[in-house]
Amino acid sequence: MSDDYLESRIPEPTASLLRRARAITPSGSQTLSKAYFAQPWGCPEVPLFIEKADGAWVEDVQGRRYLDYPMALGPIILGHNNPKVTEAIVAQLSKGILFSLPSPLEIAVAEKIVAAVPSAEMVKFLKTGSEACSAAVRLARAVTNRPLVAVGGFHGWHDFYAGLTRRSGGVPEAVRDLTLRFDFNDASSLETLLERHRERVAAILLEPATAEAPANGFLQEVRRLADEHGALLVFDEVVTGLRWSKGGAQEYYGVTPDLTVLGKALGNGMPIAAVTGPADLMRKFDELFVSGTYGGECLSLAAAQAVLRVLEDEPVVEYIWSQGRRLRESFSEAVHRHGLQELVDVTGEPPRVVLSFKEDAVAKSIVGQELAKREVLFNGSFFVSYAHTDNDIELTIAAVDEALGVLAEAVASGDPGSYLEGAVGQPVL
Repeated sequence: MSDDYLESRIPEPTASLLRRARAITPSGSQTLSKAYFAQPWGCPEVPLFIEKADGAWVEDVQGRRYLDYPMALGPIILGHNNPKVTEAIVAQLSKGILFSLPSPLEIAVAEKIVAAVPSAEMVKFLKTGSEACSAAVRLARAVTNRPLVAVGGFHGWHDFYAGLTRRSGGVPEAVRDLTLRFDFNDASSLETLLERHRERVAAILLEPATAEAPANGFLQEVRRLADEHGALLVFDEVVTGLRWSKGGAQEYYGVTPDLTVLGKALGNGMPIAAVTGPADLMRKFDELFVSGTYGGECLSLAAAQAVLRVLEDEPVVEYIWSQGRRLRESFSEAVHRHGLQELVDVTGEPPRVVLSFKEDAVAKSIVGQELAKREVLFNGSFFVSYAHTDNDIELTIAAVDEALGVLAEAVASGDPGSYLEGAVGQPVL
């Protein structure tokens, strides 16, 4: 399908906004995975721009409502426009946004993080998960006086990680060579890497849970290997922090890293991230250049303080696990009922259930298209929030069942692409 044809199928005002966005913004979006080409665009029901959001629902520029599961790629743990978070932001706004000296909020929020996260004794605030991962890598290199980093997951857009992706342009080869990848849930691949580069690996940086749950004993073995080889173990808990438990995945799985990176859910949508760890490691930041104008920006800190208070006072984590478990079990049943086991996997832990399609972009696009028709926003991950109600969950279970039914019919036809009304959504990494 040509772009002209696809654009002709998009209703106004979405079509005009898309033309304007593509003309003035690279990829038409500030975030690659939110870009039009990552969606099955051209199907009239598939939204491309969101106007507003409340609770578990978003509204696009056409005025159509969708039940949100990407939840802004994971940050929205309490729901959009959560009253307690919004009230905290508004109250702080009347006092000021950014000051010329530190705010007491920096201390108060850091103390709450230390109280919640097992590995935390000190906290360094930043704005994004990518930035915080980069800061943790710099700290690990400074502490160990070693150059290499071993990674096992997704860690943002900064040079140390971007050099491993297919969007590695602009990252010098010398920088790319300093980062080494090992396979999640394969401790032997990490051990081989560490043996090959003995006493040169500064940090083992991994997401403790990804689209997969960690295999039994995997994180414990990574901890052992880090200790044996003198590398710092850094948990990238940008996704899992606060979601898996108040103390993150490290608390849930019982494995304590040397350093932890937090982000996403910490601000419920406000831009805030953090590096945390024991004081003897974190004090090394005193000697490093990790500093930014907006590290102590107060609206985000006020939001984080409100989020942490809600997590203390209400059963947010328990609710997310319970509702996510319902989704995962229902999706698995639907995959088997429609005979799609060879094409569709249901993976992840309940706080982030993942429907994956074994690298079949057509299949994923068909499901995304059909879910949009049924008022469900989909990008592969189902981030349940505290705002998703029982009715929302029931709507989702029914919608996914119907969408998988359409996919099964498309596969049986021998020409699944003919079931697509728009483009095939493209991977961005």
